[in-house]
Amino acid sequence: MYYSTLIASFAASVAGAVTVVDLSDTSWTLENGDRNISVPGKVPSHVHLDLLTSQVIDDPYYGLNDFNLRWVALSNWTYTSQVSGLSKKGNINTFLLFNGLDTFADIRFCSQPVASTNNQFRQYFFNVTDILSSCDSSAPDLQIEFGSAPKIVDDIANQPGQETWPYFLTVPFEFPNRQFMRKEQSDFGWDWGPAFAPAGIWQKAWVVQLSEDEVYVRNSIFDLYREGQLNNLPPNQTANWVLNASVDVIGVVPEGASMNFKITDAATGEQAGSGDLMNVTNHGDVITGSVVLNATDYKLWWPSGLGAQNLYNITIEIVSKSGKSLSVTKRTGFRTIVLNMGVISDEELAKGVAPGNHWHFEVNGQPFYAKGSNFIPPDAFWPRVTPARIRQLFNSAIAGNQNMLRVWSSGAYSPDFMYDIADELGILLWSEFEFGDSFYPTDPDFLENTRLEAVYQVRRVNHHPSLALWAGGNEMESGMLLIVQTFYPDRYDYYLHEYETLFLDTLLPAVYGNTRSISYTPSSTSKGYLSLNFSNPIPMIERYNNATPGAIYGDTDYYNYDARAAFNLSTYPLGRFSNEFGFHSMPSINSWKQAVPPEELSFNSSMVMLRNHHYPPGGLNTTNYRNSSLGMGEMTIAAEMYYPVPSKTDPIANFSAWIHTTQIFQADFYKSQIQFYRAGSGRPEHQLGCLYWQLEDIWQAPTWAGIEYDGRWKVLHNVAKDIYQHVIVAPQWNVSTGILQVYVVSDLWDEVRGTASLGWVGWDGSVKNINDEAGDVDFTIGPLNATLLATLNIAELALSSGLNTSEAVFVANLTASGTPPNTEATKTYTHTNWFTPTPLASAALVDPGLSVGHDNSTDEFVVRAEKGTSIWTWISLDEDDADEVIVAFNDNGFLLRKGEEKRIGYSLINGNGQRAGWRDRVGATSIWDNTLP
Repeated sequence: MYYSTLIASFAASVAGAVTVVDLSDTSWTLENGDRNISVPGKVPSHVHLDLLTSQVIDDPYYGLNDFNLRWVALSNWTYTSQVSGLSKKGNINTFLLFNGLDTFADIRFCSQPVASTNNQFRQYFFNVTDILSSCDSSAPDLQIEFGSAPKIVDDIANQPGQETWPYFLTVPFEFPNRQFMRKEQSDFGWDWGPAFAPAGIWQKAWVVQLSEDEVYVRNSIFDLYREGQLNNLPPNQTANWVLNASVDVIGVVPEGASMNFKITDAATGEQAGSGDLMNVTNHGDVITGSVVLNATDYKLWWPSGLGAQNLYNITIEIVSKSGKSLSVTKRTGFRTIVLNMGVISDEELAKGVAPGNHWHFEVNGQPFYAKGSNFIPPDAFWPRVTPARIRQLFNSAIAGNQNMLRVWSSGAYSPDFMYDIADELGILLWSEFEFGDSFYPTDPDFLENTRLEAVYQVRRVNHHPSLALWAGGNEMESGMLLIVQTFYPDRYDYYLHEYETLFLDTLLPAVYGNTRSISYTPSSTSKGYLSLNFSNPIPMIERYNNATPGAIYGDTDYYNYDARAAFNLSTYPLGRFSNEFGFHSMPSINSWKQAVPPEELSFNSSMVMLRNHHYPPGGLNTTNYRNSSLGMGEMTIAAEMYYPVPSKTDPIANFSAWIHTTQIFQADFYKSQIQFYRAGSGRPEHQLGCLYWQLEDIWQAPTWAGIEYDGRWKVLHNVAKDIYQHVIVAPQWNVSTGILQVYVVSDLWDEVRGTASLGWVGWDGSVKNINDEAGDVDFTIGPLNATLLATLNIAELALSSGLNTSEAVFVANLTASGTPPNTEATKTYTHTNWFTPTPLASAALVDPGLSVGHDNSTDEFVVRAEKGTSIWTWISLDEDDADEVIVAFNDNGFLLRKGEEKRIGYSLINGNGQRAGWRDRVGATSIWDNTLP
């Protein structure tokens, strides 16, 4: 049930003859007089997309067009449409309603000025009744001129008396001065994406005509929470529900209007509740009421893997004294979701949890392990992001055993259809206001503009059960305030005040003032709050550096591009939750073929390097070879340090093999960190969340993504899927001590029992009889916990047992029984993991003799290692087939022992799978193949 559909249904439900003109259905012209350009336009759209449709420009994503097309962002553009069928009767009021104008727009109607806008994220509506009544045309022009955002923010920055910040406090990626605009911050560039700075009517727009006694619903908020619940505090799970409904209208709700509700099960259509709302308050443009609902009448909504996604349709009807009515229907779910940042209790201390504060999520009163990744804008041009594209990405996230995505804070607020799909699939969306890696103005106009943006967005999406959190901005405390402390300590108090003015004094009330069901934190990474007192005007006081030695607070992020430190557990941060970490890798050869010409298909070609924005140019130069070469070098060094590197005679095959090796390192490094954080659930840090950077790509380039722009899974997404299973065995190698610890980890809510088999296997396939703790080990894991199975001193084993670390791999298998959350049935869990005591670059690898074939009877692929142990076994389509068919195999990037056979299913990501014979051309490789010419 998408928001655009709701708008139409709202209009239909208003008594009387409301006229609504959907501006998506009118003809538009896009013009730039200076360049003599006039082409058809669309709504919603962006200028780049309309120019592309008319072949004025080439594909913005091809080659170096992110540089070549800067003239589009540096120009002004005008959209014009003739709006017909409007009434000029004296009792009719006419409004323009825009759900999104990107960004600096001057609006004219019938050649008369209406308004100017400067916020991509606000909903705007304007009364144009007087203009229409005096207009001579029966089809008046609606004209929207978009100014160049880069030029306008430069002008703002150069205004007399304008605040300036030191360089590191407003880090530019390409276009500077993004802190002055309420526009997608990554539109001006980021280290994983281009800087197109698009403009246009990027969301739906309407002309609405109302008689004097009619209203039009433009927004609403439904808030479901437990009686007595307050933000950020775990509520009483036995308390009844409260439904608070508030409806924003164009027009005036008549005095004496009442409100009632009806709740139906979205799956069955059966009515679950109805009645009147109480405590109705009517301010004319907004009407609010509430009701207490019996707690036992409604099934709970749970995230994926933790229970069912039970959904309900709630209809709120507003009825005037004369009997006229309008209704608003939203699909929602009954759940509580809290970010618990409270103090560690004495009971928890007695169980071995380190002192400090919590930093974890609880759903319906139950702490759970959040497993997932960070979601960035899936396209530089949001109008071409479709529900089908989001569903494809979210299906991949679910297939990857993820239950939470952090929707990163310097893109755009998620469309309703994105939350709708997350509601259905059970993906929690940690959501953020669009601020990041910069300080921002705190003048009254900027703060009010921001407040209105935040209030609109909070009210728009609050009913979605997938909404997990509102965070103020990206890395504001862990990054920006830390930079101030380090480089500008004498200005710390000043910049702390600026930070709190925006992120506590402005954004927190926008959340707390509109909802009780959602938690708020001012920064994505922080030590949490020091105190939370709802008797204060601003209840939250942040902890900052008020930390007790030995205590653990807050969540962490971690980036280290020195390959020598990779896999070193002592470098990983200790915290209660990890919200981002990562390392970049190349996209597949198939993605590169979409973006660059054949002559550029090599690792360090000009286009490949310049499409790598790690590290960003920090300005508008188009020859960023120096900074780009640093990022390319990091991938190269990591590959050479840990794996046999390719040196193939065919240049395209060599490029493809190098690409794959960078992906293996990325996956290997992430796997090490995810295992570390998950095992932390059973250590003193009691770590309960891991979200890696990042889920998906915005375009085709070297990035941190696990899913490429076309939906293709990198090695990372396959490996994360494996290590995000409910019950895993996790070898943890401490470089400093030479000790290998083997944990079993469970995120189930009940005890798990099982047996793990530990042993050493030679690359030639032989079983190594090493006198250590190998063998079968029985184990029990408590709820949301980890158990240490074995501790091995690798150096001592090499001396006492003759272990040649270059000739063997440690292999761990487990079989366990446990009960999935919210079920009664016992399930068997299996998992295999490995550890190589020497980097594969110096391991005595042998040809594993891989074979793969397709079993037509089961539609599975059968993979077998005939000659030796295969590590990083990779199943893939023939390169030409992979240009048309994108497949996700059920298992990939795995270990296969000599003589072992694995049967693997698959699912189609893109393409219809009808390309003749592709299944017969599927191949299998391992890291051994890097040694072949």
